[in-house]
Amino acid sequence: MEESTPHKPLQVGGLKNQVKAVKDLIEGSIRDPESFLRLELKPPKGVLLYGPPGTGKTLLARKVAEDLGAEVFTINGPEIIGKFYGETEARLRNLFNEAEKRAPAVIIIDEIDALCPARGSTGSNEQENRIVATLLTLMDGLVEGAGAMCASTSFQGDGDTSSAGAPQGSSKYHSVVVIATTNRPDTLDDAIRRPGRLDREVEIGVPSAQDRSSILRVLLANVPHSVPDDVLEDISSRAHGFVGADLSSLCREAAVRSIRRHTAHSTPESSTSMSEVQVEPQDVEEAFREVRPSGMREIAIEIPKVLWTDIGGQENVKQKLRESVEWSLKHPEAFIRMGIRPPRGILLYGPPGCSKTLMAKALATEMGVNFIAVKGPELFSKWVGESEKAVQSVFRKARTNAPSIIFFDEVDALTVKRGGDGSTSVADRVLSQFLNEMDGVEGLVNVTVVAATNRPDIIDAALLRPGRIDRILYIGPPDAEARREILRIQLGRMPCTEDVDVAALVGRTEGCSGAEMVALCQDAALAAMEESLQVQEVSGRHFDQALKSLQRRITPEMLDFYRGFQEKSGLLSV
Repeated sequence: MEESTPHKPLQVGGLKNQVKAVKDLIEGSIRDPESFLRLELKPPKGVLLYGPPGTGKTLLARKVAEDLGAEVFTINGPEIIGKFYGETEARLRNLFNEAEKRAPAVIIIDEIDALCPARGSTGSNEQENRIVATLLTLMDGLVEGAGAMCASTSFQGDGDTSSAGAPQGSSKYHSVVVIATTNRPDTLDDAIRRPGRLDREVEIGVPSAQDRSSILRVLLANVPHSVPDDVLEDISSRAHGFVGADLSSLCREAAVRSIRRHTAHSTPESSTSMSEVQVEPQDVEEAFREVRPSGMREIAIEIPKVLWTDIGGQENVKQKLRESVEWSLKHPEAFIRMGIRPPRGILLYGPPGCSKTLMAKALATEMGVNFIAVKGPELFSKWVGESEKAVQSVFRKARTNAPSIIFFDEVDALTVKRGGDGSTSVADRVLSQFLNEMDGVEGLVNVTVVAATNRPDIIDAALLRPGRIDRILYIGPPDAEARREILRIQLGRMPCTEDVDVAALVGRTEGCSGAEMVALCQDAALAAMEESLQVQEVSGRHFDQALKSLQRRITPEMLDFYRGFQEKSGLLSV
């Protein structure tokens, strides 16, 4: 718990609209509360700021208080909790009393969820219930006088201590407003969120590209740098999902790199003053490659740098994927002009090893968007309701960090046909949650779902209807030209003798999947290394040896199954 008065004006980037909204809500309560009382109305006493960590909720609260000329009192939820009976409640009462004496004042309660968890919820205890009741009483006392309320009002079960029956004209207002922040508004006690306490709730979301640019300019305002505006704009446009804290980390990392570069090139004879060090564009670019958006860290996987050129063949599929994702992100005005909605979901199906996962990764890499990879079976939990929460969490993360791609590998595990052999009550609930997320109330804006499966026949038909899965693309075994391209890519990475006949290898690998083509090249290289670890090149006989052990897992029956599925389902597939 701390009391603070800023000495230097705060500069806040990217939150102009939110700052104005909060100021408009509480300005009357701070500067002219008597006007509310003359109209027999209670002034707004509290605002709840909620949103992901690092978005600037606490900074916004301090900025609003500074602009209104109010004294600032800060409570950090976890830190104010005392270990002795009644200690926390006493600290809260003392702080509210001090704020009233020095009004106008703003009390900032950071991480209010630590102070006001829902009473009766799992894990709540008597101490937490007392703290919640005390805070409710103090907030109700902002009109009648917190000191009097604490002395005369006993704690009530629902926390409602407002004195609606008080004589008119007897209320006294102390020009004190509470601004609370949380990352988890759903865990708060309902009583704290009702009108008369935290009257308004303002979401502080992930900043847009324009907001990110504003934040970067504020962060670099007092840092010596030579980064031109166009570089800042480019970084801002690519920093999808970055919040203010992430951008601060980016600037800090860029500064560290500039110091490191300066130190590495300095000598005792030619050393220059550290005052001459400045952040250059290359420092910002290198830092950007290192810093990950904090909202993606807990579920995002590391994506290898997969480019379209790393995938041999399948040009038609690549083009369809570009149309589905790139057009909607880079040319949204075209869809608006034509009165249509961009594709929301894409299903990739086909035999194992035919680059379905690789296609999704290349799409994310080429587009420069956030990539969330999920294996269907991993979302299932033995605890009731946890599987649905896991699905909801994935989509919430994708919305928060948009533009993004959610890749569901083995999606058939999540979306099995209801009433089918593999259907269970848990599977049905997970499917319902999945469908709701695809076209629910919130909708998917700048979020594309890419799903992959080897078993499209067991996927529930509700998922495959237009509006959910808009594109269904068949990715089959590579043809001769695609196999030649795969060999060109793989052989370009390993030294080979001139007797390696690519055309012959293409002919001898009919029916192989892309993964089997890659495995063939790896086995040939291993065969060469088995002869000598000092080997310099892979020869044709090493490929002959690898071909003898090559197992083709795509059978004619498997290909007949996919053809039959297309004919039976009537799906338009590439």
